Amino acid sequence: MESLVENARKFEKCSKHDEFGKPKILVVGVGGAGNNSINRLQEMGVKGATTIAINTDQVHLSITNAAKKILIGKAITKGLGAGGYPAVGEQCAEIARDVLQESIKGSDLVFILGGMGGGTGTGASPVVAEIAKKEGAIVIGIVSIPFAVERRRNVQALEGVDKLRRKADSVVVLENERLLKFAPRLPLLQAFSVMDQLVSEVVKGITETITQPSLVNLDYADVKTIMTNGGLSMMLYGEADANPDKVVKDMLNHPLLDVDYKGANGALVHITAGPEFSLTDMNRITEGITQQLDPNANVIWGARVDENCNGRIKVMSIMTGVHSPNIFSPDSDLDNVIASTHPAGQQIPSGVFTPHPMPASMGFEAKSKGFLR
Repeated sequence: MESLVENARKFEKCSKHDEFGKPKILVVGVGGAGNNSINRLQEMGVKGATTIAINTDQVHLSITNAAKKILIGKAITKGLGAGGYPAVGEQCAEIARDVLQESIKGSDLVFILGGMGGGTGTGASPVVAEIAKKEGAIVIGIVSIPFAVERRRNVQALEGVDKLRRKADSVVVLENERLLKFAPRLPLLQAFSVMDQLVSEVVKGITETITQPSLVNLDYADVKTIMTNGGLSMMLYGEADANPDKVVKDMLNHPLLDVDYKGANGALVHITAGPEFSLTDMNRITEGITQQLDPNANVIWGARVDENCNGRIKVMSIMTGVHSPNIFSPDSDLDNVIASTHPAGQQIPSGVFTPHPMPASMGFEAKSKGFLR
């Protein structure tokens, strides 16, 4: 008993009260698309998370609004970008590993945002994920893959997804191709903002659920319990005007995602609403979201009363044990999933090799790497 007391005293002396009990959450945007998502998230505002922008392109990095900016591979790219070559992005991240490790050190939850198919996001994201996992963090990747017409970039994108999902706990893949069906007539800038908006809402929802006090509280330990429950995990966000049924429908039928929730084995649900929100409304939302889950599923819910909601209901949920061609874990069979869903994937046989040599000016020898090995 005396040893327990003594250890507690030692812990008390070396602990900082303002840091104790607060999870360290990082949102890391890697490459051009990742930096764009960081900008959108900063515009929305997120409480309780630190944003980090990583790029090989100095110009793009300079216009990114992040708490911390890291230019990687200066000696290789001269700050001019990776030229669309993932191997360049990967080596730039490896060279900057010590800097990245110092920035990610002590993190509990790390979101990695990026676009697959180019150089920096595709090559550097798996390195960032690997560093975060070694720090003991839960690592969630949210990435986009190119339009089918982008040909070679689709090959690189799928190879990047394969590498990232081996390092992360869960990877959500958003297909740009779906924008053609969801927002075909929107101006280009607005169409891509739709994707950034989805990413930002999910990240903001999870972060503020953990870090902001609630009437029925959810914390980092709850998120970790659900995320490590086994199987694929999916993050969802919905918002509607005082209509519990509509917010559930919008969440479970998002046009940019294809997810089957039947038989899922875990769910974390957090609801934010105004003072008029009733216990019956809470039950309708939670029941609607979880009605197709396994009877023995672990369901954890929380709620926050916010007078600024002005009649709106906001719901964030994490589900585990779902089935989707858009979500990957370290155990996913990426060959079969992608080939059956993405138009470009149908043209990419297992074992295909990247046919494009690395330019000598980048400082690399040309190397072909096996796809999805």
